[in-house]
Amino acid sequence: MTADDMVLTPQGLRFQGQLWPCTIGKGGISDRKREGDGATPRGIHRIVGMLYRPDRIARPTSWAKPIGPQDLWSDDPSDVDYNMMVCAPYPHSHERLRRADPLYDLVILTDWNWPYAVRGRGSAIFIHQWRRPGFPTEGCVAFSRENLHAIARQIRYSTRLIVP
Repeated sequence: MTADDMVLTPQGLRFQGQLWPCTIGKGGISDRKREGDGATPRGIHRIVGMLYRPDRIARPTSWAKPIGPQDLWSDDPSDVDYNMMVCAPYPHSHERLRRADPLYDLVILTDWNWPYAVRGRGSAIFIHQWRRPGFPTEGCVAFSRENLHAIARQIRYSTRLIVP
């Protein structure tokens, strides 16, 4: 492990010499992640991208990509684009990336079940803003808005999310 690694602990996420309060999936940590189980998958997950809402926040890093009005994420295991960013109109099950609430104003993408998704193994594990402290996610890792933005400024493509 390096200082660039984000390591989940029972007390929060350890990163860059700090402990950051966070929430994880309502299904806890799982070795057998499945679509819709609400679990955060155990493992070492690389950071593969960052998305942001340009109408709400400034670009957090030079490599962050804007979220547009038609951007979606496929969560339909039966579709060829499962666990990929897709565009509306899209006839299969999906999650809208441009949400009314602020949860996805800034999204850090991990390589969970990506780029070659195993059907049903679970779609995207994002790092995003939490609803409120202690409120679980659907499997992602979430932080306060302030902490998420601070973390986003410090991560690199070499950063990994480690869920022991």
